[in-house]
Amino acid sequence: MRIILMGPPGVGKGTQAKKISTVYEIPQISTGDILREAIVNDTQLGRQAKQYMDAGRLVPDDLILDLMEDTLTGEKCKPGFILDGFPRTVPQAEGLDELLEKLNLTLDAVVVLEVEEDVIVNRLSNRRSCPECGAIYNLQTNPPEKDEQCDNCGTDLIQRSDDMPETIKNRLRVYREETEPVIQFYDRQNLVQVVAGEGSVSEVWKRVQLALSHK
Repeated sequence: MRIILMGPPGVGKGTQAKKISTVYEIPQISTGDILREAIVNDTQLGRQAKQYMDAGRLVPDDLILDLMEDTLTGEKCKPGFILDGFPRTVPQAEGLDELLEKLNLTLDAVVVLEVEEDVIVNRLSNRRSCPECGAIYNLQTNPPEKDEQCDNCGTDLIQRSDDMPETIKNRLRVYREETEPVIQFYDRQNLVQVVAGEGSVSEVWKRVQLALSHK
């Protein structure tokens, strides 16, 4: 199974990606993961990427695609993969198509999780994190036992700057501008499966499984 998983921030993509990875026994691949791995392993591509990152610049698409090729031809991706957060733009999607054709691979589905914008803003603006141990809470759906204190270590919880309502709205705007064309790109290839992301984790998971069973 070879899947691209897409959706706006706060839609629950990471949670569903982990479930897909476990059930279908395929790795979850993100550009952040492959960049970090290449840098830690001190590969030639990793050293090139690090130069851009150290200078505060975006890693070029062609270098990302080279890193992606290294990853997708690895042993762990033989059963398939989930691409999480890539491609973000149409040029990246076109480059990925060329890469998959070169590797004689095809995508099975592009799963797009969707939730109304006001739900996402409410969900993320209620998120709190522990600066000490990294635990994540939601004041509405998963609150700490003590008011805004971490259950694990007792540290005062914080609201990250990117979880402020105005920042969330801006992140959603950027997502729509960059990613909607990518969804249209794959829709023309009859690969898109839209899944409603509202409800409990198990409810969304049932919908994801149903979408994948159609492929």
